[in-house]
Amino acid sequence: MNVPSSVFTRREFGFALSGWAMAARLFGAESSAPWMQPATVRKVFLAVKTPSWPRPDLDVAAEKAMVDQHILDAARRNPDTVKFTGGELIRSAEDAEALVRSLGDEDAILIADLTSGTGPLLKPFREVSKPMLLYSRPYSGWSYTEVAQWAQSGKKADLISSSDPGELDPYFGMFRTVHHLRTSRILVLSPAMGSAMADGFTKQFGTAFAFPGFGPLKDAYHSADAARAEKEAAAFVRRALQIVEPSAREVADSFRLYRAITKMLESERANAIAIDCLGGFRRADLPAYPCIAFTLLNDAGMYGVCEADIPSTMTQLLITSLTRKPGFVSDPVFDTARNEIIHAHCVSATRLKGLDGPMAPYVVRSHMEDNKGVSLQVIVPVNETVTVAKFLKPDVFGVSLGQVTENVDEARGCRTKFRTKVADARKMLEGYTGGLHRVVFYGDYLKPVQRMGRLMGFQVVQET
Repeated sequence: MNVPSSVFTRREFGFALSGWAMAARLFGAESSAPWMQPATVRKVFLAVKTPSWPRPDLDVAAEKAMVDQHILDAARRNPDTVKFTGGELIRSAEDAEALVRSLGDEDAILIADLTSGTGPLLKPFREVSKPMLLYSRPYSGWSYTEVAQWAQSGKKADLISSSDPGELDPYFGMFRTVHHLRTSRILVLSPAMGSAMADGFTKQFGTAFAFPGFGPLKDAYHSADAARAEKEAAAFVRRALQIVEPSAREVADSFRLYRAITKMLESERANAIAIDCLGGFRRADLPAYPCIAFTLLNDAGMYGVCEADIPSTMTQLLITSLTRKPGFVSDPVFDTARNEIIHAHCVSATRLKGLDGPMAPYVVRSHMEDNKGVSLQVIVPVNETVTVAKFLKPDVFGVSLGQVTENVDEARGCRTKFRTKVADARKMLEGYTGGLHRVVFYGDYLKPVQRMGRLMGFQVVQET
């Protein structure tokens, strides 16, 4: 197949707009979707009653106003990410203890240190389980010595000590990610009802899970508008580079399943779904493979993940909510002779470089492992850095970087495949852990992931 280098723009693609509108509405274009709301962050300022450092005649009120303006300016640069509450100036340990007792449903706490000697004021926050960010400027105080120890011990905490207020900016998206995970709801369709892994993620991040079974999805499929699905399927095929194995009926069935999944998500007030797709199709629990449905959901900023893979779903929630880029769940194929990893799967988003960006070209194919149903062979962007990541445990996150060099078009392996150069394929192979899948995101997010690990209380392990 001749693989083009160009991509479709949104105008050129332009199919099934009602379907995209539904997915966008579910993801939260409507203000009622909780996972699309800004994070609620309690803002607190610390200063002793009689300053000595940074100077004995410090105008604490003016200092507070200046630092608060830095924070507000950062909020304006990062709209719709954070809603601040509080803003209290704490000057005694008793006031700090009272503030901690008053905390409610805030997602996180932003503490600005204004003077030295604030250790007793900071101490009550040590027992707070919410993510906390300490913001200090040069010559403000020494609270960073304590907060650094908190972060090293596993408390959800990170810190800034900088003359540049712009260093606040990355944390606004991270605060929103904290809220996104706290308010997201994941449907898991699998014969196993319930999961210790899901419980671990709920404890770590507050994410809700439900295990509704396949019955409601099959009911929704049978009630879906078949004629509408046929029209959307036809538009989808017309925009493809090529259709190889599937019949028109199989493509229409895939769109009908997409309608059923979106209906189920809407009724369950959920923004993510992970399905035991291989087993479900073999058992006839699924009337079609969900590969196309997952492409459409992931392109719209929701989450559709195969093989009921909870850690990969949580990985997508974490990184997509921060970057607005969908992930590609991969079966990594090692080629140590070329120092490469080939990432392969039969599900791929097309808006891999951003939810508002262009859509990559695609070929309509069957699912590779049984040559049935419908999936996509997406022609991904090349000569790009990617972040490859996965929650290995609810509190351990593996991450590495790679460089996409070319698409792979051959009969072996899943439909979408692309080569990546890595730092040390052999080292990664020898240390591989955490199950097969990894999730690929376009862009270098190593440092943001490390910061989120500290802020959200999970260990980040660099895999190569």
